[in-house]
Amino acid sequence: MSSILSYVQPTANSPWGTYLSQVDRVIPYLGDLARWAETLKRPKRALIVDVPIEMDDGSIAHFEGYRVQHNLSRGPGKGGVRFHPDVTLEEVMALSAWMTVKTAAVNLPYGGAKGGIRVDPKKLSLKELEKVTRRYTSEIGIIIGPHSDIPAPDVNTNAQIMAWMMDTYSMNVGGTATGVVTGKPLHLGGSLGRVKATGRGVFVTGREAARRLGLDLRGARVAVQGFGNVGSVAAELFAEAGAKIVAVQDHTGTIVNENGLDLAGLVPASRTDGGAVSFKGGDVIDNEAFWEVACDILIPAALEGQITAERAQKTKARLVLEGANGPTVPTADDILAERGVLVVPDVICNAGGVTVSYFEWVQDFSSFFWDEDEINVRLDRIMMNALNNIWDTADKHKITLRTATYAVACERILMARQERGLYP
Repeated sequence: MSSILSYVQPTANSPWGTYLSQVDRVIPYLGDLARWAETLKRPKRALIVDVPIEMDDGSIAHFEGYRVQHNLSRGPGKGGVRFHPDVTLEEVMALSAWMTVKTAAVNLPYGGAKGGIRVDPKKLSLKELEKVTRRYTSEIGIIIGPHSDIPAPDVNTNAQIMAWMMDTYSMNVGGTATGVVTGKPLHLGGSLGRVKATGRGVFVTGREAARRLGLDLRGARVAVQGFGNVGSVAAELFAEAGAKIVAVQDHTGTIVNENGLDLAGLVPASRTDGGAVSFKGGDVIDNEAFWEVACDILIPAALEGQITAERAQKTKARLVLEGANGPTVPTADDILAERGVLVVPDVICNAGGVTVSYFEWVQDFSSFFWDEDEINVRLDRIMMNALNNIWDTADKHKITLRTATYAVACERILMARQERGLYP
């Protein structure tokens, strides 16, 4: 057992345990490349850092931070940074591994990485948040860079935090390095279309999946768990296509309206302290009842591990679009497949964000920027081509879309590993 793996004790439904199960299922489809499969189960590098700052009251606080590079065979590491009180090394390991698969699934020239700090940013002042961000960036600066590992926003991080990270790294290397992070403000080298990219990717893959299922989006009922950038953008795009958003769940609770929630009022309400349940255009129900709402499309866009075996038995959806990373545990995956529920897996469904991050990175190097229409056209084309390739693989081997996605992605990853060879 490697020193990195000795720090985690995964269970079957924990993030890293879920990822390992997904890898095991794809090994029979890797042919001669299966001899390299252990590569997928071992992160290349994990950095654990102490993040000390002086708080506004003069006290000294310490936070634990992580940056994990899972695999760099196909290019520099790519993956977000999340600020959350429940961040763990195991979670970040799993998220970095899913990024490896995700970037390979859509054939971007990246490997997978992820970062996080165990902190509740809501309890920090803006000044304290900046200090945490800058100190963390300084600590992980030894392994990140425009050609080695490129962070991006994730849970509870945004363009402002990316600007602080870019500035801190730039000060330490003695020159402005806009390409060290993506998801930056536009005037610091950010890309148009980045904020809505992940939600747009969920919609694009969902639209194609619905077409193949013979599900008309006009009048289709959609339930969304998680109503941040991903869930709310996907909901708005489905509503524009004629679907009805019948249920939304966020951190404040669950609201439903079988005739469709008015997003023009719900989205602004969800951005207030009262959250989605403060909106008066629907009924508030118990959170667990969300999983039994009558719907055609279910979009889990919150955190990992949300669709358990019990919830998989309850859902009435025909189509699950994984806007979040790792929202479905393996036992639930099996139940959904047995029930004939189609799951478009996270590693393709929510890959719109990293795809436009790639566009931003390319634009930063060339100092030439595209308009939003061009961004969206390029994004839609990459997402559709990737999904169609994966769907053909699923049909060929009579396997689920998730296993097919892993088959396509892992073949690319392990082929790169094999062709590069082992050094020294």
